[in-house]
Amino acid sequence: MATRNSTLHNTWHLGIKEFHSLLGDWTMLFLIVFMFTVSVYADARAKPESLHRASIAVVDEDQSQLSERILAALQPPQFIVPERIGLSDIDRSMDAGLHTFVLDIPPNFQRDVLAGRAPALQLNVDATRQSQAQTGTGYIQSIVNDEIRAFVQRYRSTAAQPVQLVERAMFNPNLNAGWFGAITAIINNITMLGIMLTGAALIREREHGTIEHLLVMPVTPFEIMLSKVWSMGVVVLVASSFSLQLIAKGLLGVVVPGSALLFGLATLLYLFAAASIGIFMGTVARNMPQFGLMAILVLLPLQILSGALTPLESMPEFVRWLMSLTPTTHFVSLAQSILFRGAGIDVVWPTFIMVAVIGGAFFALAHHRLRSTIGKMQS
Repeated sequence: MATRNSTLHNTWHLGIKEFHSLLGDWTMLFLIVFMFTVSVYADARAKPESLHRASIAVVDEDQSQLSERILAALQPPQFIVPERIGLSDIDRSMDAGLHTFVLDIPPNFQRDVLAGRAPALQLNVDATRQSQAQTGTGYIQSIVNDEIRAFVQRYRSTAAQPVQLVERAMFNPNLNAGWFGAITAIINNITMLGIMLTGAALIREREHGTIEHLLVMPVTPFEIMLSKVWSMGVVVLVASSFSLQLIAKGLLGVVVPGSALLFGLATLLYLFAAASIGIFMGTVARNMPQFGLMAILVLLPLQILSGALTPLESMPEFVRWLMSLTPTTHFVSLAQSILFRGAGIDVVWPTFIMVAVIGGAFFALAHHRLRSTIGKMQS
């Protein structure tokens, strides 16, 4: 009992020491605040899948009721108010980068549509603006087709479609890419800071020489490691909860049907694994620059291949199997199920177990590496 109380006492006070060290590191404090505020907001507002205020011009050679309907449909927020230009101004407008899209409506367009001749419209696209060019082309095609279909139905009957497809968008009815972007940014930032803060804390001990002070104290490598895990885990948990409630829900208006408490428990469990990875990396790297380079090699695959940005089903079978051995993949599945779909513990408990098992394995590996490193330093 005395040994257990001593372990808890040492772990608690070592964790408090980590808080004081973090408060003195202005770079890390700025990184934490930036990643859970500005970065989350920027990711939500700059998703390439969404079209917002794209520049468009229209060359209306028909001057008909149908062409006016099409022009009136190309309005904010997807587009800015269309500018009317002449046919001779198309090349100048595109060369100068004044407009991303220029729609040319030919003469006699309405007459040919009503006669069933299927006339062609020309859409000029500035493909250097890649994010808007691809998405905007689909938007314009859909808008033009809808307006033509509605216009034609007023003058002649059209054949009924044999099958009518009724779409229902679950969990994000407006297909707002910003909702997905904000939550994904929070998930990725939890991974990044969960690894970097603990690894940096261990590197900081070595660079400042305080690791030698710990070696002469009656503390074990297990207590040193556990203190860094719980203290940095609390920091990331508080920052991510703040970001979810104030930035995602409050500022961005993201609708999160899931339980914030359940997501917090999942985050706390995942941070146990992420912090263990960070400590293992901290024992391998000799200084902070080495740790930064190593973090790039570890974080990029964890974030890109975890299923947060690209569905796992789109990846090769070997990559899917390999990523199933990392806690990040299972945490992404947990977070999406809880926050997007409102899943309860009765649905996600198997994933909780997987994160705990993998986290325990990484903790044991990091503990073994830390003991070996401290043993070499003592000898």
